[in-house]
Amino acid sequence: MAHGLQIRDEESGYNKNLFCIPKHYEEDLERVFIPHGLILDRTERLAKDIMQDMGSHHIVALCVLKGGYKFFADLLDHIKALNQNGDRSVPITVDFVRIKSYSNDSPTEKISVVGEELSTLRGKDIIETGRTMKALLSKLKDNEPKMVKVVSLLVKRAHQSPGYRPDYIGFEIPDKFVVGYALDYNEYFRDLNHICILKEKAKEKYRI
Repeated sequence: MAHGLQIRDEESGYNKNLFCIPKHYEEDLERVFIPHGLILDRTERLAKDIMQDMGSHHIVALCVLKGGYKFFADLLDHIKALNQNGDRSVPITVDFVRIKSYSNDSPTEKISVVGEELSTLRGKDIIETGRTMKALLSKLKDNEPKMVKVVSLLVKRAHQSPGYRPDYIGFEIPDKFVVGYALDYNEYFRDLNHICILKEKAKEKYRI
């Protein structure tokens, strides 16, 4: 079973004043939860694990947009570095799929998958209920891929989780609503490098 770096339920994160935060978000954030540097270090290790496990298989990397694009890009950069500097290398092609499963801070009942060229390795930003990923995996089966591996930067310990776990996990976190590093709240906060905890009043400010 895959294990990520565990962040305990009582972990409150870091004082945001110790980090560089865009001015337009300073009043909206409670704390920095996972600093950008730690994200990059953990992603580098995930890339190493993936390359070891994939052997000589051609990797088709499928990014789940929009929240997965930063993690996906950084993960691929580390994989490419291993490809260039390691004893062996594998070909990599890239594709994208967009999934809409959130409104405000709650998962919606309707999950829409946009994108037809669905293949093998996936970089996703966050797994909560697992419902979204199960819907995508069902679509992927129609293309009869040889192997499917799911990579997720974050997995939440959510009470409603049905127990779905991806093959590679960056961090296992408490059931907190987080933003940044391309994770959004109604399209805001994607331009924030760190993963942060949002203030309750900010949810009202940006609610649609």
